[in-house]
Amino acid sequence: MPKTLILTKPIIAVTGSAGKTTTKEMIASVLRRRWRIFASYRSFNQHTCSARNAKRIRPFHRAAVLEFGMGARGQIKKHCKFIQPNMGVITNVGTAHIGNVGGNVEGIAKAKSELIKHMKQTGYLVLNADDPNSKLLETEGFQGTIVRIGIKNEADFRAKNVGYETDGMSFDVLLDGQVHTFYIPIYGEHNVYNALNAIAIASRLGFTPEEMKTGLRYYKRTPRRLNIFRYTGNITLIDDSCSANPNAVRAALDVLKKVSGETKVAVLGTMLAMGKYSKKAHMEVGRYVASTGVDYLYTYGKRARHIALAAIQAGFSKERVKMFESEQLLRKSIVACLKPNTTILIKASHKIGLEKTVDYIKKQARLKGLKQLSWKGR
Repeated sequence: MPKTLILTKPIIAVTGSAGKTTTKEMIASVLRRRWRIFASYRSFNQHTCSARNAKRIRPFHRAAVLEFGMGARGQIKKHCKFIQPNMGVITNVGTAHIGNVGGNVEGIAKAKSELIKHMKQTGYLVLNADDPNSKLLETEGFQGTIVRIGIKNEADFRAKNVGYETDGMSFDVLLDGQVHTFYIPIYGEHNVYNALNAIAIASRLGFTPEEMKTGLRYYKRTPRRLNIFRYTGNITLIDDSCSANPNAVRAALDVLKKVSGETKVAVLGTMLAMGKYSKKAHMEVGRYVASTGVDYLYTYGKRARHIALAAIQAGFSKERVKMFESEQLLRKSIVACLKPNTTILIKASHKIGLEKTVDYIKKQARLKGLKQLSWKGR
């Protein structure tokens, strides 16, 4: 491995079980209000990407914003060996890739803690005050500054008055003794946390609240992450087919509950990289579905059947559940749901391939004469 690239300019690394790409894009958008920066491309976040990124950062870049992905222990350490961050964000500690770290959340926390141990030890670290699993992160020995973001608990950067607006979220944050109202063009309380991470970083770097507001309002949306497609008849399609783990699925279901529409349909595919935790993870999601008030549940894939069975066990009407292993039959059933006042969520791990089903449904909507009214996507 080549010598570690160590720079004095802000090198910001973002990791976590969910929200990495969105947080990275939000930070980058704010910093671009004033600076020319380097930002890692989309969700390309393997340690091999960091090796290439280390060669792409130029003297004219005032800062770099990098996404550090983790599929197993030791990978975040490898990221830091290619380029050492002096600012870090750990969005949360969930269950993504839990099958690769011993099947328990302690393993995830230990793997994420590699960022804390291998970033600059006098640097700046942002953690989530509302995420109970983040308490498992190994912060002992870190000599830098740790700040926390949150909504429910006391935090250095805390959002209040969080609300759903037209195609986005609004919230208030107290900065330097003054309350400022922010807006992000994406649904979900979990995305408010992502925005708070960006605010915490930008505040440290001396950006003004107005620069933060503009950057967050116009950040680059990531394709297939809670992209909203609205059609005539108050029909809404939510494309969240990029990735899936229990935390992310619960967050998407929360959005489904809040978005307008009398009939709510959740289409949930298999969650990958769960290892021996897989059955338990899918059953957890199923029980959560039963608590949401969703009207219909469609599952796709063998392991996703556990979502359906757990939902039924938790009291969800079995007459409103369909389990599919044929994508063709799934598509036919979703198309049948394209009726007035209906909202459909499609969520699964990327390798399941449901993005093709999303494209098929959009095509069928056009063939049905449904006019697309708006697209809150990239």
